[in-house]
Formats: sequence, C-alpha cells, structure tokens
Amino acid sequence: MAHSLKDLAVTIRQQLEEREQQTLAPHACLSSESRGRLRPEPPCPLRTAFQHDRDRILHSKAFRRLKHKTQVFLAPEGDHYRTRLTHTLEVAQIARTVARALALNEDLTEAIALGHDLGHTPFGHAGERILHELAPEGFHHVRQSLRVVDRLEKEGDGLNLCEEVRDGILKHSKGLGPLTGFRPDHLPFTREGQIVRLADVIAYVNHDLDDALRSGLIAATALPESLLAPLGQRHSERINSMVRDLIETSVASADLTIALSPPILEAVETLRGWLYTHVYRCATVEDDFQKAARVIRELFNYFLKNEEALLRCGGVRPPDDTIETAVTDFIAGMTDRYALNLYHQLFLPQPWKNIQTP
Repeated sequence: MAHSLKDLAVTIRQQLEEREQQTLAPHACLSSESRGRLRPEPPCPLRTAFQHDRDRILHSKAFRRLKHKTQVFLAPEGDHYRTRLTHTLEVAQIARTVARALALNEDLTEAIALGHDLGHTPFGHAGERILHELAPEGFHHVRQSLRVVDRLEKEGDGLNLCEEVRDGILKHSKGLGPLTGFRPDHLPFTREGQIVRLADVIAYVNHDLDDALRSGLIAATALPESLLAPLGQRHSERINSMVRDLIETSVASADLTIALSPPILEAVETLRGWLYTHVYRCATVEDDFQKAARVIRELFNYFLKNEEALLRCGGVRPPDDTIETAVTDFIAGMTDRYALNLYHQLFLPQPWKNIQTP
C-alpha cells in the first residue's frame, strides 16, 4: 500500500531518531528524549527537534545581525577580520568536530553554538560593559541571548527552542575565571552544551590572536615561548592542539567528562590572560571602545526620555516591559554600523538640504 506524503515525512523523522539511538554514544542527548519546549507544538515531520532548532536560529534576524557586530576590532575595514558571526561559525565548526569524534549529538551541538551569542551588543564587550552599567538590573549577553530566542524574535513570539538548546545558550559563558571547577548546576546539563562551552574559548583565543597579529597590534615575536611550546607556532597548529586534546582527554575519562588535559588547560588560560592584557585592553583598542561606550550611553539616555522616538526608530515596548527593558533590548540588538549611523542622525548636525519649489 502506497504511503501518503505526510506518512512518508513522519517516517523520515522517525528514521533519523532511530539512527541517533543506534549510532550515538550512551551519554549523547537524543532528540527523541528532549525535555521539550516552553510551549508544546507538533513535531516537524522531516527534522528532529534539534535540527528544527538549528534551522530556526539560522534563519532568525538576530543571527543575521551578527555579521555586523564587533568581535575584537571595532568596525574593521579589512575583509579578513572576524565579526561576531564568523566567531559563531568557527565555534560551531570546532564543536561539531568534537561532538562527531565523541559520537554525541551534532545537531544539538550546532544549535547551541549558532545561538550562543545572539544577545551580544554592538561594539563587543565594551557595549556589554556599558549596558550592564546603565540597565537597572544589569546586563549579560548570555541572559540576553536567551531573551532573544524566548521573547524577542518573531515579533515577540520567540523561537520556542528545546530546553537542551536553551540551557546550552544560557550556560556557555565562562567569564574571566578558571575554565574548570564550576558547580554542576552552573554547567550545561548535556555534554553537547559542555562542548560548546569549551569550543567557544578555543575559537576566540585563536582567532583573536590571529586578528591581532594580522592588524600589527602585536608581533609574533611578542608571544611567550611558554605558550608556543605546548600549543604550536602557527594558528592551525594551536587549534589542532586544543581540539585534539579536548577529544582525547574526554575519551580517556571514565564517564566521558568534557575536559582539557591540565597542561593544555593551563596554556589556554594563560593565553586568554595574555590576550586580555596585550589585545583586549591595550590602549589602542580601549580608546575606540571608550568612544563606542559614549555612543551607547547617549543613545540609551535619549531613548529613555523619548519613548516616541524609540518606537519611531524601530524599538518596541510590550505592555509588560519597562521603558528601561525596551531600550536595553533595542540597543543590544543594534549592529555597530546601525548604532553609529543612528547616533550621527540624532546628535550631529546634518548637511542642509535646499528644497526648491518649481
């Protein structure tokens, strides 16, 4: 008896779920056993739940805006500097490589990686610092990323993602402290989320160093030999050292603990600290970010006192949100160039246009 198209499509999803059960490791998170969504909905007939989440993130407006948000260098003119979007893609590539090697769920891993930075502000961490100062309840990009997928996308409906993806997004950040030693409830409850957490730092310490070298901000000879010896002399060698160590250390653990070995972990943390001193907070970079902070501060204060202007410029204020929340959401969603153009439009004199009547 012939199958209808609908029956065939359901069979496709079920086959994918069965394939996960047959091929993934015992510690993998199976899409058929997801904890579910904030709002129950019929499953997609062709895709697993985590595939569906990945696609929702990929097609979101917030994801597209990442291409014009700063990673390290403010609005770089060179074509090869990273943006927040290329950072996200590099995190996803590293995380998927690790997940595949460990026979974990690649679709879940990719969904978390693609969504982990959706809440980042314009102008990188400088924008985050100033919004944290201005917003009454503070600001952190991980909470904003979750707010983006839960409430802000799709005109306030959100993306309605699975709990596993939401948890991975919320718990991906490590701050400036150690990369290990966190309480279990501070870590993603899936190993896929824990992979993204480390893939994030592996990606940014390598590509930020690469961009700093390309820009001439630092010289290759300035890198301490104590970092180069365990990690490698070249960009590709350093990424390979970290990714290979993450896979091998995790495989060697008794319960597939996602971790780096002590020597590589120490080298990664040392490199991260070195970058904070010599790149992220050096005078050249910090001077531009102080200017960017002024842009955000003035925009925030202007819209706080002018809700009509906020709405006219594209912001929204749902009935249950304060004006401070609405302004924070609007500014956090801006790209670098949009924020600069809006600042120019609102606060700087515009060329006079002589309108002549016929």
